[in-house]
Order: sequence, then C-alpha cells, then structure tokens
Amino acid sequence: MAYTTIKKPSDYFNTKLYSGTGSTQNITGVGFQPDLTWVKSRTGIEAHVLRDVVRGNFRLNTASTGAETDATSSISGFVSDGFTVATADAVNNASQTYASWNWLASNTTASNTDGSITSTVSANTTSGFSIATWTTPSSGTVFDVGHGLGGKPDMMIMKSRGTASDWWTWHIGLGDNTTDYLSLNNTNAEASLSGMWGTVGAGTSTFGYTAGTSAPTSTDTVAYFFKSIKGFSKFGSYTGNGNNSDGTFVYTGFKPAWIMLKCSSSAGTNWFIQDNKRNPYNVVDKYLNADSSAVDSTADLFDITSNGFKQRNNFPNLNGSGSTYIYMAFAEEPLVGDNPATAR
Repeated sequence: MAYTTIKKPSDYFNTKLYSGTGSTQNITGVGFQPDLTWVKSRTGIEAHVLRDVVRGNFRLNTASTGAETDATSSISGFVSDGFTVATADAVNNASQTYASWNWLASNTTASNTDGSITSTVSANTTSGFSIATWTTPSSGTVFDVGHGLGGKPDMMIMKSRGTASDWWTWHIGLGDNTTDYLSLNNTNAEASLSGMWGTVGAGTSTFGYTAGTSAPTSTDTVAYFFKSIKGFSKFGSYTGNGNNSDGTFVYTGFKPAWIMLKCSSSAGTNWFIQDNKRNPYNVVDKYLNADSSAVDSTADLFDITSNGFKQRNNFPNLNGSGSTYIYMAFAEEPLVGDNPATAR
C-alpha cells in the first residue's frame, strides 16, 4: 500500500505570499482554484479575511465575533490559479505585504441530506477537507448536518454567518466528543458545555449540534471540516516540556508546510500560525495569530523536520511544562514516496 494517496500536497493546500498594490489584482501561483482563501496582512494591523466558494461574496474575520460582510472590496473572487483582491487595506494596501492560505475542496457545491437538516457542501474526500453551510433550527433542537468528508472529521471550525458569535471549534485532541470546545477568535482554554455537539458529535457522515449552544438559533452557519490524511495532514495533541533547547517533538509523518496550534489547557494563549513560505529555514521565527489583527511577529519557535516539528522554546503558548496543545498541520512533502521529505 502506498504511504500516501497525495503525491503533491501543494495541489490541495498552498501558501501564497504577495505584495499589495492598491489596485485590483489577481493573485496567481496558488496552483489550483481555491475553495477557501484566508488572507492576513503581515505588515499592517488588519482583519483576517476568509472567503469560500459555498458562502460566495462574503467575508469573515477569525479575530472577530462579527457577522459576515460583503467581500466585494476585499477578496472579490476566485480564478483558476488563485484569487482576486480588490482595494481594501486588509488584502491590498500598496505599502503592505500579505500571507494567503488556500485550500481546495471540489470547486462546486452540492446539497447534502445525510443529516437531520440539509446542508450545502463543497467537499474533497482525497484531501479530507469540506465546507458546509446550513440554517440552524429553533433553540434547543438537537440536530446533525452532513459534512461530505467520507469519514469522521478530526477538526471542525464553525461560525454564525448572520449574527455575532464565537468561532466554535472542536478538535480530536480535546476531551469528550459531545461537550468540549475551543474558540478560534479568543485565547480561552478548553471549555465544556453539555449538548454542545448534540448527542453524537463527530460522525463518519454527519456532525451533531444543539441549536442555541454551538449553533446560534435560526441563522445561517458555516463550518470547515478536516480529516487527517496520511502523508498530507495531521490533527493531534502534545504535551509541552518547558525545555527551550530540547523541546517536545511532534511527529506528523511529513515535512509540514503550515501549522496552527493552541494551548488547550491554559487561558491567555494565542492561536499560532506558521508556514513554510514565511519561514523557509529553521528556526521557525515568524508567526501570525488567528485571534489577533497584529502584524507578523518574530521569536524563535521550533524547527521543521522531515517528519514533524520540534519545539525550541519554553513559551506557555507553545511548550509550557505539562501543558496540553492541539495542532493542525498540512504537508510540504510526505516522509516517504516519490518525492520524500528531507531536512531543512
């Protein structure tokens, strides 16, 4: 059996860096037409901007609880090899530089009736990524929606589209499948709420909710679902050791191209995002935070290896002694195969 079904990870996920011009421009070189594009200014205190194929011409900000807004002035559309940015400072100020993170789903949408209510989905079972939207029923209703992954998800990030709400996040590295959660938009520790994820939580074809807890009542909602794919993506947890010279090593089975992680056991800790385009060499030292509008910051964080990443710090955000962390990672190269990963 092949080590991985994905020989070229950048066909499904890719980071693209670019410079703003102040005039509408196509950002190409992504390698595919994205279904989800996430942009953050590296040099300006600006909002995160997320646009996806299922919601269409609307943007969301991971550092805000706010409802979605019109995307015409920011990410105005997708093209065959990338996306188009208009003139908003958050995506295209002439004096700023930007990071964009791009995922491929199916480039189409379809109705999904696997759950108790119908969802609209763009799914890629090869890469383990899908986008789903639906209208949440009345408060207290326990329901589930189809996610289209073709297997049980390892992570889910959900946001109300029409009202203010947290970015409710479930991850396999948390505790109970039906009660435990984090919020992508803040620095809180893992919390628990009875019925948060319905009576089942993550299933092979659906994901459960209770209206009025995780899913705001009677409003349109979007969720991003992820499933670990050997040699391409990994969602897991680790325990920090507090040693800045010999920090915790996390095995992924590939050389990571993108990592987002969060301390789940302690409050006051950010969601850290690193990628191989901003950090082509070890030690990885540039990071952005999903929960903050701050610019690219610099600190020695960790080393990227051919099969994972190794902490080179004792920060409470990343490697506090005895603290628990969750992470999501996507590959630059698989550990073995036609083009095996090498050390950096």
